[in-house]
Amino acid sequence: VQLQASGGGLVQAGGSLRLSCVASGLTFMNYVVGWFRQAPGKERVFVAITNSSGFRKFYADSVKGRSTMPRDNAKNTVYLQMNSLKPEDTAVYYCASRYGNNFYSRDSREYNYWGKGTLVTVSS
Repeated sequence: VQLQASGGGLVQAGGSLRLSCVASGLTFMNYVVGWFRQAPGKERVFVAITNSSGFRKFYADSVKGRSTMPRDNAKNTVYLQMNSLKPEDTAVYYCASRYGNNFYSRDSREYNYWGKGTLVTVSS
């Protein structure tokens, strides 16, 4: 199983980015996918999660209202669309996956598969 996150970069505050997470080696429609982020010197924290169908999503309070998480099972891909970016959004963003249809844990230890991460830097 492999997860490949991409789409990070340098953006000014107030801007937008769309991160992608492409999965391979699994029956993607049977897995939930979460996004986590880790800022320098801080722990990895939950950002968003979608269930296997993509119909249910949950977001951390820190990104709620500014982010969406579309899912395309035909492309084995989930996205994290982030708008109105703030300097405090600066972090390495990871996608993670776990087998299951309706699993909504915000605990990173509950996920089996991880991508390598993509760096998002928001300048003020």
